[in-house]
Amino acid sequence: MAKSNRRNFLVKGSVAAAGVAAAAKTAKADEKATKKVHWRNGKRPEKTPLFSGIVSYGNLVFIAGIGAHFEGDIKAHTKHVLDEIQKRLEEAGSSMEKVLKVNVYLNDLKDYAGMNEMFLGRFGSEPPVRTTIAAAGGIPGNSLVEIDCIAVV
Repeated sequence: MAKSNRRNFLVKGSVAAAGVAAAAKTAKADEKATKKVHWRNGKRPEKTPLFSGIVSYGNLVFIAGIGAHFEGDIKAHTKHVLDEIQKRLEEAGSSMEKVLKVNVYLNDLKDYAGMNEMFLGRFGSEPPVRTTIAAAGGIPGNSLVEIDCIAVV
């Protein structure tokens, strides 16, 4: 085999080997990633719930929408919801600073400024991406705001 042919063969072989190694690493990571539901108080409910409040998969944590079901204004509701999100994130081994995505659902878009006032700074100096909408028909349970999020552990 000529030198240039041998060199091309070795280079192509190295590239192929690197690709196989990367694919094997990805497959191994996928095997490790499993869905885990984080139950309140660490106990699975007796009856199958309608949805799970906290689910993790690999290094991602998904927090279901949380509302505030008491009398109060948008600032009180937003503070309560963000405090609850923080508790749940910490239960799952994450934090507000590790949140990647937030969805905010407002009962009325007129509450946008008040919600923002309470939201500002709660996720650290590099806040997550966010979508905010006014929910047609309102928020279940008469909450003025509902928030869900995705974070990393």
